[in-house]
Amino acid sequence: MKAKPGEIWLADLGLAAKVRPVLIISRQDPDPPRALLTYVPFTTQHRGSAYEIPVGHLSFLDVASVINVQGIGSLVEARLERKLGHLPADVMVKVKDSLRFALDL
Repeated sequence: MKAKPGEIWLADLGLAAKVRPVLIISRQDPDPPRALLTYVPFTTQHRGSAYEIPVGHLSFLDVASVINVQGIGSLVEARLERKLGHLPADVMVKVKDSLRFALDL
């Protein structure tokens, strides 16, 4: 299983963060130096900030959600439970813009 950028997976983020959908934002790399994927989590807590991208009610999510780029993290692929779907390309552009803002790039 090789998760790809733009894919949405259900991931075990540990006891406090629980199992939740995440968007894979790692670049496609056939030979990474570490076995880690970078992700941003989905949440239902919309605060209306520049760190969030509303995605509404995607067909594979139970409720309307936002992507929280401030929650960026890394995990090993074994923590991914199952693929849920793929983020539309136009929304992925918004995620990248928000990441540039959040990381001051």
